[in-house]
Amino acid sequence: MPLKLDASAPGFETAFSTFLGRNRDTDENVDRIAGDIVADVRKRGDAALIEYTKKFDRFESDIAGLRISLTEIKAAASKVPAAQREALVFAASRIEAFHRALLPKDVDFTDATGTRLGARYRPLESVGVYVPGGTAAYPSSVLMNIVPAKVAGVARVVMVVPTPDGVVNPLVMLAAEIAGADEVWRIGGAQAVAALAYGTASIKPVDKITGPGNAFVAAAKRRVFGQVGIDLIAGPSEILVVADSKNDPAWIAADLLSQAEHDASSQSILIADDAAFADAVAAAVEAELKTMARGEIAGASWRDNGAIILVKELGDAVPIVDRIAAEHVELAMDTEAAQALAEKIAHAGAIFVGRHTPEAIGDYVAGTNHVLPTSRAARFSGGLSVADFLKRTSIVSCTPEALAQLGPAALALAEAEGLGAHGRSISIRLEAGRLNRRS
Repeated sequence: MPLKLDASAPGFETAFSTFLGRNRDTDENVDRIAGDIVADVRKRGDAALIEYTKKFDRFESDIAGLRISLTEIKAAASKVPAAQREALVFAASRIEAFHRALLPKDVDFTDATGTRLGARYRPLESVGVYVPGGTAAYPSSVLMNIVPAKVAGVARVVMVVPTPDGVVNPLVMLAAEIAGADEVWRIGGAQAVAALAYGTASIKPVDKITGPGNAFVAAAKRRVFGQVGIDLIAGPSEILVVADSKNDPAWIAADLLSQAEHDASSQSILIADDAAFADAVAAAVEAELKTMARGEIAGASWRDNGAIILVKELGDAVPIVDRIAAEHVELAMDTEAAQALAEKIAHAGAIFVGRHTPEAIGDYVAGTNHVLPTSRAARFSGGLSVADFLKRTSIVSCTPEALAQLGPAALALAEAEGLGAHGRSISIRLEAGRLNRRS
C-alpha cells in the first residue's frame, strides 16, 4: 500500500519532508558506468558505437548499417495501420500549431537616449534527439522533440533510437518521417549521447541534445553538458492528482496508474479532502492493477513510491502541491474550481484543469509538450518548447549622442570594478566626442 498522510495530523511535516527527500533515481554506479562509456566513445568513435550496439542491443553491424536509411524508414512506416497513422498526423499538427504560437518575436527599438536596443532569435544549427526504445516504444516522444525543433527552424535534426535485435518500430519510424528527422541512427544509451555530443567519423556532433531516456542516458547528458546544450535531466515520471469526492474513483485510479506504469521508480500521489473517497480510489487502484498488462511495474511504483495525502479542504493542497513540484498535476474537479486552484499553483511541469482532462491527453494530442521537469525541478524550469531550439542574441547600437549620455555612468562602474581597459574603451570615445564638438 502507498504511504498515507494527513496534513492536519501531528508529525505530518516530518513525515512529508522525509517523503519528499526520497531518492528514486538509480545508484551511483550508473554515473561511473555512463562516464566510462562517454569517454570510450569520445576516444574510439565509430568502433565503440559498433561494440556497444552489439553488446547492449544484440545487433551486429558496421557503422553504415547503424544509420537507418530513408528506404528502411519508409518501409517500416508503411506497416502502420491507417488509424494509428492518422492519430500521429493529428497529434503532429496540434503540436506544430501550439509551438508556432510560442515562437518569440524579435525586439528592436530606440530608447530616449537614442540608443538602439534589441534582441533577435535564431535557430540552433543542429540538434540531437534521443528516443527511448527499450522496454517500450514512444512515437509521441519523437513528435514532442522534433516538431518544435523544426518549427524553430533547426536545419539538422539527428534522431537516435536503440533497436534491440535490430528491429525497428514502425510507429517510431513513421513519427520520424512525419516530424522531419534528417538522420536516424539505431544507437542508444550513453554511447548515443556521447556520439551526438563529440561526434565520430560518421556522425557529426550537434549543438544540443534533447529527449528522455533511462538513468544511463540521463547520467551521460549530465556528463556532456557544456560541450553541448541539453534540455533537462529526466528522472522517473510523476503525477499528482488533486481530486474532490464527486469524481468516479475508477477515473482517478486510472490517472494515477497512467504514470505508475512507466517504471517502478515512477511516483503517483493523490491529494483528497474526503477519507472515504481516498479509500475508494485506493481500492480502485488495486482492482485496476489486476487487469493491467504492466501491472507488476505499476504495482511496484504505487506500493513503493505512491502516496495519499488528506487535507481538510482542497484549498489547503496548494502549498503541498508547490512543495512537491510534480511533473504532472491534475486538478480533478469542476472546471471553474479547478481553474481557480490552478491560478494559485506556482510549481508544476504541466497542469491539467478539470475532471475531464486526464494527463494522457497532454502526452499525446493536446499540443503542449510532454517533455517536462521531474524530481521537483518544476521549481526552477519548465517543459521543452520551441524556445529550447532558439538562441537569443542581444543588439546594442549607440550614436555619439547616446554614448555621451550612457558613457559616464558606465565609466564610473568600470573604475569601481578596477577594470581600466573597460573604462578606457569608453573614455577614449567620450574624449574624442568632446574634441569634435569643440572643433
